[in-house]
Formats: sequence, C-alpha cells, structure tokens
Amino acid sequence: MAQESPKNSAAEIPVTSNGQLEDSHEHSFNRDLKCSLPVGLGLSETKITSHGFDSSKEGVVEAGQFPSKGSSASPKSCVISPSSAAASRLAGQGCDLIIPTGGRAQQKSGPVVLADEVKNPAMEKLELVRKWSLNTYKCTRQIISEKLGRGSRTVDLELEAQIDILRDNKKKYENILRLAQTLSTQLFQMVHTQRQLGDAFADLSLKSLELHEEFGYNADTQKLLAKNGETLLGAINFFIASVNTLVNKTIEDTLLTVKQYESARIEYDAYRTDLEELNLGPRDANTLPKIEQSQQLFQVHKEKYDKMRNDVSIKLKFLEENKVKVLHNQLVLFHNAIAAYFAGNQKQLEQTLKQFHIKLKTPGADAPSWLEEQ
Repeated sequence: MAQESPKNSAAEIPVTSNGQLEDSHEHSFNRDLKCSLPVGLGLSETKITSHGFDSSKEGVVEAGQFPSKGSSASPKSCVISPSSAAASRLAGQGCDLIIPTGGRAQQKSGPVVLADEVKNPAMEKLELVRKWSLNTYKCTRQIISEKLGRGSRTVDLELEAQIDILRDNKKKYENILRLAQTLSTQLFQMVHTQRQLGDAFADLSLKSLELHEEFGYNADTQKLLAKNGETLLGAINFFIASVNTLVNKTIEDTLLTVKQYESARIEYDAYRTDLEELNLGPRDANTLPKIEQSQQLFQVHKEKYDKMRNDVSIKLKFLEENKVKVLHNQLVLFHNAIAAYFAGNQKQLEQTLKQFHIKLKTPGADAPSWLEEQ
C-alpha cells in the first residue's frame, strides 16, 4: 500500500475565506487552491496565512519543500487551530504544531514594519534629573574641599583683584546713595517748613499794620529760600537717580555675570579634579572609557569657564568707563548746586540745572497726562 505523500497532506488543509477550518469540504478547498496558485508554483512552495475574527480559530500554515521518504530534513512548523481536524492529521505526519495562546486576529495582512522606539518624556526628565544631581554633587564636593583646604582651585589673580575692587566700590557707592537720600528727605522737610513759614509771615504782614514791612521782609526771604531749596532738591534727586542706576542696575548686572563666572569656575575645577583622579588610577578596558568621557566633560566645562572669564573681563572694562563718565558729571552737578545754594547765588543755581537739562516740577502742578509723557 502506497504511503500518502506529505505534499498531498499539506494541500488538503481546509481553510475557508475568513480563516476558519472546514472539515466537510476538503475536496472543494483542494480545487480552489490549485486554481488560485500561479502557474509553475507548487503547493510545497507556498505560505498560507489565514486570519479570522475568532482567536481560537486563527492559524498560519508555513509550507516549504517537504522531505522525501528517508530524508533527514526537519519537519516544517504549522500554526493552526487546536480544535481543527487537520491538527491531528498534521501531527501524525511529523509537523510541529504551534498553537496560538490568545489575542484577536488582525484584519490586515502583510509585512510587519518595526517602528523606531518612541522616546519617553518621563525617561528624558529622569535623565536630566540624574545629570543635574551628579553635577550638583560634584560642585558641592568641590566647594567643601576648597573650604576645608583639601582641594585646589583655579585663580585668575588680575581678574579676582578687579572683582574685589568692584564689590568694595559698590558698598561705598551704596553708602553715598543712602546719605544722599537722607539729605534729600531732610531738605524736602526744610523746604516745606520754609514755605509754610513764608505763608505765615505774609499773612501777619497783612494783618499787623505796625509790623507790615518786617513781616513782609521775612516772608520774601523764606519764600526765596524755599524756591532755591526746591532747585537744589531737584539737583540732588537727579544725582540720586543716576547713582542708583549705576549701583543697582549697571554694577549689579556685572556682578550677576561674576556669579555665573564663579559657578563655571567651580564646575571646571570639579571636573578637572575628577579627570586628575582617573588619570592617577590604573588604565584598563574598564577605566579607559571613563577617562575618555571625563576628558570630554572637562573640555566642555573648560570652554564654558574661558567664555565666562572673557565676558567678565569685557563687562568690567565697559563698567569702568561708564562709571567714570557718569560719576564725573554727577559729582560736578552736586558740587555746583550745593555751592550756589549756600552762596545764595540763585542765578548760578538755575544755570547749573539748565546745564544738566534738569526740569523742576512746579509745586502744586498737576501731573502730566500720558500723552505729554509720550
């Protein structure tokens, strides 16, 4: 009795159009399958994939060149439904049965394309936090080492001296600014008192006929002093505004750059220390990648440190030029205004204000509208 060939057995696997197995129409399936195959293509060279809506009935049959009788080739793998009649038949013919464990079948068939792994925002944030924590740890260790006298630090003697002078000058300018503000407040109170005293003398001059002239002289004197005091007050307030801009904006902006420079210097020294420690250790397959990575990080922070040092040098140079120009004009203004006021030279006092383009606000005048300010 002739043995049934594997080729005929594989061709007789009943598969319907929706992927379900049909045990009652094997002959009809054979005929339809042969008609659908291209000319010259054998059944043994085909791969039949069926997809159904029910996961328990889906299956894939992978068929290749079946070995002839006595051949040592391994059997082919078939993925079919465990409930079909073909499963027992193929198992008896030497095929490995791969039974799906669950999941619904896909409606679309075709090649599977693996997309690139999507970046996880949580992982990116975690990586940023890790880098920040590592950098903070290195910088903190460097600061503690410097304070304890164990670690070395990079020092630019010329630049450090200029920064120390700037900080010392800032404290002195703040003291001048505070005293000038106190003088302005006291002068304002004195001018206000003189104005009130002049009004009182003027009122008594009208009501006391026997002392009309005496009260009148004093009224005119106090009003003149109040007017000159308002002119001096305008010059002092202009001096305060200019010095305040210099101290709290220009110098403060430069000191902010200095703080950034000092932070860059600490990072540079921290990574420099790490590189030196790695270079002192053994060099093997494990330490060489760490040394190379440390060298790259050191180079990055060195470039940042050099850039910040250059920025600080440029800002200190421009600040010095601006400071000399501003303080020269303001000190001349302050001196001339004070001298003219106490000398009683009203014309020189007014000329000083015109020289520096200072406009005095008329007492009791309404504030300018927004259109006038524009």
